[in-house]
Amino acid sequence: MIDYLRGKVAHIEAEYIVLDVRDVGYRVFTPNPYGLAKSEEPVQLFIYHHVREDAIHLFGFTTRDEQALFRKLLEVSGIGPKVALGVLVGGRPEAVIAAIQQENVAFLTKLPGIGRKTAQRMILDLKDKLGAIDSGWSLTALAERGTSIVGTESGSAWTEAREALLSLGYREAELDKAWLSMKNGTTGEETPDALIKQALQQLFQG
Repeated sequence: MIDYLRGKVAHIEAEYIVLDVRDVGYRVFTPNPYGLAKSEEPVQLFIYHHVREDAIHLFGFTTRDEQALFRKLLEVSGIGPKVALGVLVGGRPEAVIAAIQQENVAFLTKLPGIGRKTAQRMILDLKDKLGAIDSGWSLTALAERGTSIVGTESGSAWTEAREALLSLGYREAELDKAWLSMKNGTTGEETPDALIKQALQQLFQG
């Protein structure tokens, strides 16, 4: 069974890349093919090797957390590899995990291929199984990615929380709207960690 592949991106399509590993081209379906720009630098993808009677497919992810979440999604009745991949295309892994743990059906049903019944099954089947994966998306991990989440002399707690959320891919307009909804309920003593959690709750509520 293939755990990961490391090679150069030889070709990019809408749903997959071709990864050249020692002159062998592997077609790997991945959530963000165009994010893996062609480069002379090797790319490493963690692989889920899916085998069925009529096909063998490789699904690749840039982190083990994404790989682990993908595998967990496949445990849910009604979710196959293509739907699981769509979930990772439509929502950041940390947001999907938080939505499952908070039983946020509204957020989950916005993801490609996920209806209300499937969202409820995701919550029922996975809510208590994602703790280990969730630790990979902790605020400590954000700091290791180069985002400041602790107090500094030059910025407020919300400024630092906002920068951390921007690094996750949220848009400035989304974050400004979330701040308008939550700022009247803050005391000014909250840490960036606490503000990030409050902002995520606002974002999940739409």
